[in-house]
Amino acid sequence: MPVKEKIGIVISNKMEKTAVVKVENRYPHPIYNKTVVKTRKYLVHDEYNKCNIGDQILIQEYRPLSRRKRWLAMKMLAKSAIIN
Repeated sequence: MPVKEKIGIVISNKMEKTAVVKVENRYPHPIYNKTVVKTRKYLVHDEYNKCNIGDQILIQEYRPLSRRKRWLAMKMLAKSAIIN
């Protein structure tokens, strides 16, 4: 079974070893053909606290680590231009 992977942007890193990642899903509306953007937030395990706000990262589905945390930060795709 293939492993689920998503690309998202870090919107919060205030927790220890956890980041909140925003993942956008774009698709055309079935009737109006306008592009609809749906956004979901995922709690991601970040073992070494390397993620900063605005970074683009690849996340992978993982075993449950807490009540809402079921994703793992795999690799950094783009660093943020914002200096924290």
